[in-house]
Amino acid sequence: MSLGSFIRKQFIDVIEWDHQEDGVLMWRYPMQDNEIQNGGQLTVRDGQVAVFVNEGKVADVFGPGLYKLTTQTLPILTYLKNWDKMFQSPFKSDVLFFSTRLQLGRKWGTAQPITLRDADFGMVRLRAFGMYSYQLTDPQAFYQEVTGSNPSYTSDEIEGQLRNLIVSNISSGIAASQIPFLDLAANQGVMGDQLKQTMTPVFARYGLKLDAFVVENVSLPEELQKAIDTRISMGMMGDLNKFTQYQVASSIPLAAQNEGGLAGLGAGLAAGVGVGQLMAGAVQGAVQGTAAPQAAAPAPANDMVARLGQLKALLDQGLITQADFDATKAEILKALIQ
Repeated sequence: MSLGSFIRKQFIDVIEWDHQEDGVLMWRYPMQDNEIQNGGQLTVRDGQVAVFVNEGKVADVFGPGLYKLTTQTLPILTYLKNWDKMFQSPFKSDVLFFSTRLQLGRKWGTAQPITLRDADFGMVRLRAFGMYSYQLTDPQAFYQEVTGSNPSYTSDEIEGQLRNLIVSNISSGIAASQIPFLDLAANQGVMGDQLKQTMTPVFARYGLKLDAFVVENVSLPEELQKAIDTRISMGMMGDLNKFTQYQVASSIPLAAQNEGGLAGLGAGLAAGVGVGQLMAGAVQGAVQGTAAPQAAAPAPANDMVARLGQLKALLDQGLITQADFDATKAEILKALIQ
């Protein structure tokens, strides 16, 4: 070693990570051209772990506290360095600091729908997203499996891999929960607990502990959601006969406002087999005062439409008042929806 190099070399008396930034999981203490002084001080703050690495091998690990670096406080490193006596000279070693704070508010989600078996629908393609939190609990495993010789490592660098692992295991997690899709919204907590159990050993491989796993939403692709919406709407209609009669009654005033509208409506009514019979029965009840729509025929519907057409013509010619037209029309509509 030249004299200049010896002068430039610095002996480190205090080793600490005093500028810990959010999202940084590992930080390597800068040791270039530096050596650790015998009896130097190591400060490890809450939420940190310090690891001494000798020639690529993890030696001593220190939790939060204040340490004086001697052969007694560095037993494994002393063994690796073959210090059978109290070392007096400075020594060189890599010192890595790891953050053990909780990493909160991390997001996960399925970029593409995943296909699952469902008790109600057979096969479904669904999307899901939520949040999770974790913390580093095994710095040695994290160093060996993830960081290696990097000078620093952030949560952003590993969370892409973690999200992919979550999505790849979500199918088995939902299948293990045995919750049908229609019940998932009410059981998202159960689903989240099941997925957490599935993902815990996956995180542990990298020295991480999965603290919480939350499912915020589970949804279907748009085309499947429309099919379910249609099914829900049909269930809300209740009596389809009454619903059909209501639709017909609502369409008659609109048709009466347009020239030829009533005639077109009458043709449509007569053309429909099931719907035409239901409507004709309601019209017959309005015209004849009966309550037996099942015995009706399409002809009275055309008679009623013709009658409304005549009334509209009389109204346009000024032979009847608007009040008379509205009253007659109201009676017919009332009978239709009863």
